[in-house]
Amino acid sequence: MNIPTKKNRKILVTQALPYANTPLHLGHILEAVQTDIWTRFQNINNNECHFFCADDTHGTPVMLKARELGISPEELIKDVYKDHKSTYDLYGIKFTNFYTTHSDENKKYSEYIYNEAKNNNLISKEKIEQLFDENEEMFLSDRFIKGSCPKCNEPEQYGDNCEKCGASYNVLDIKDPISTISNSKPIKKESEHIFFDLSKKADVLKDFLKSSNFQEPIKNKLNEWLDDDLKKWDISRDAPYFGFEIPGEKDKYFYVWVDAPIGYIASIANWAQKNDKDMSELWSDNSKYEIYHFIGKDISYFHGLFWPALLSSANFKLPDGIFVHGFLTINGEKMSKSRGTGILARDFAEICNPETLRYYFAAKLNNKVEDIDLNFEDYVQRINSDIIGKYLNIASRSASFLKKNKNNISNDIDRSLIDKLINEKENIINLYESRNYSKLIRLIMDLADIVNKYINDNTPWKKDAKDAIIISSTAINAFKILTIYLSPIIPNITSEAFKFLNITDCSFDDINNDLTEQINNYKPLLNRLEPLIIPEEDDMDNQNIINIDQFSAIDLRVAKIKEATNVEGADKLLQLKLDVGEFGERNVFAGIKSAYKAEDLKDRLVVLVNNLEPRKMKFGISEGMVLASSNDDGIYLVSPDKGAKPGMQVK
Repeated sequence: MNIPTKKNRKILVTQALPYANTPLHLGHILEAVQTDIWTRFQNINNNECHFFCADDTHGTPVMLKARELGISPEELIKDVYKDHKSTYDLYGIKFTNFYTTHSDENKKYSEYIYNEAKNNNLISKEKIEQLFDENEEMFLSDRFIKGSCPKCNEPEQYGDNCEKCGASYNVLDIKDPISTISNSKPIKKESEHIFFDLSKKADVLKDFLKSSNFQEPIKNKLNEWLDDDLKKWDISRDAPYFGFEIPGEKDKYFYVWVDAPIGYIASIANWAQKNDKDMSELWSDNSKYEIYHFIGKDISYFHGLFWPALLSSANFKLPDGIFVHGFLTINGEKMSKSRGTGILARDFAEICNPETLRYYFAAKLNNKVEDIDLNFEDYVQRINSDIIGKYLNIASRSASFLKKNKNNISNDIDRSLIDKLINEKENIINLYESRNYSKLIRLIMDLADIVNKYINDNTPWKKDAKDAIIISSTAINAFKILTIYLSPIIPNITSEAFKFLNITDCSFDDINNDLTEQINNYKPLLNRLEPLIIPEEDDMDNQNIINIDQFSAIDLRVAKIKEATNVEGADKLLQLKLDVGEFGERNVFAGIKSAYKAEDLKDRLVVLVNNLEPRKMKFGISEGMVLASSNDDGIYLVSPDKGAKPGMQVK
């Protein structure tokens, strides 16, 4: 099924909710970028498109993480919310509303949908047997149980499937089970649970899969599940549990997968209330808004079956489409903290312009359910080649000639070149609409190649002033069109490009309009990327042993901090100006902000790695590294005793 590309549509879009017990990693950003590009495109194509999300805050992991930190779950999710929101901001993710599932609105809608399901005879109770941790006095979900596989006897297996032999089994059958919370042996214990009868919604779900927009592999998989006997869905969890208590029940809480997707509705309702909107017009059984979800392939079962069944039970409109993407790998490997590939989004933003990652993801994403690989070498090459070498190169080449004309644009331009770019408008729109971003990027860069070839073939540097201005004015008008085409993908860079062109942000309706105003002086909008190295975590099984000659090659010197300042846009870094005696001054960026205030470091002695190759960072050149130790409690600078002088060698 194809999505309509007409204008003046009303659209609600959501992405999967990030879980509120850890910071965001690059996998979260992949989905956010895919969704943000699509919503930005819809709005510059004159549609009304709103983008909603929230933190997923309930469940045992949040409760245990808060306990580990010695704070309440409410304090934890409040802190994580701030971190998540500010991290998304770094990558230009433009939510209409980013909310939380631990809210009055979510409680209201969760209870309403549950009560409607109950009134429609979809709710029942059954006693089930579970593993129970006597030390913690709590029932254990699968993720908190490990033991030996009952099929192949492989030890250290978690939950109800074996990573070695691939077998799935009832978690009660796992051999020698251990609670990962208390490291004790759990017992089997009965408890009465509440179930949603999914089978009674089979016909609704079949119609939903026929009428809604799904990728074919996802639709086929959902139909396979639907053709099997649909089991009743356990929607309750026993206390202790951080979440909403089920109405009319004692010590029974909604399973997190009940209230998490209802968080989409709650986020919309929160925004509607703040903006005096009628919720019944936004999301109800007769809503005029199209509704689309962007999710990862691991949660397609919940969104394709459980979620529409819940919505149907309370007469809410079902989604018009669910768009599924694959996982993110790093240099060909699965994301893993222990392998150094579990990269946090905030850390990556400190070493690279986040806009460039948006572009790279777009160049890899399509409308298929395929995994996406972030290859650092390819990433650097593509950004330098495409954004700098092709797109921005047009502006820098043209601006130098136009500056000689006081930045005035000629009205006499080569229409044949401009028409080539304009004629691709509908193709561009269709590729955005279908989320085929990789093909879209190739098309835009092909157009950029045509413009650069036009400049090369017409050699404005060999022409008289008048002809040079016409050629450059043609190229700068082409640059404007490319800027509009790219604006949903790299919104900050294109916003600066619009300022250079002396125009406001444009829609696709402005493609045909020639530049008429005097442009501004051109300033580089992006620096070339240097080879990217993400330091891996220490591998204690492969110790880094060096000999005395290798150690002697490291030149350690005493340095005195002359000045320390905060680095704008960096959460972890302080900028240090160091006096290294006979070696002069050095500029060093140090990740010590969490432990030291800038104003307290003046005149402090530190140890500098003096012969470290300078490193180009987003914020400037770092000319060395200061030594520090760290543990879970903090960071501690290594400082020589009083009497040591700047420049002295540390031996």
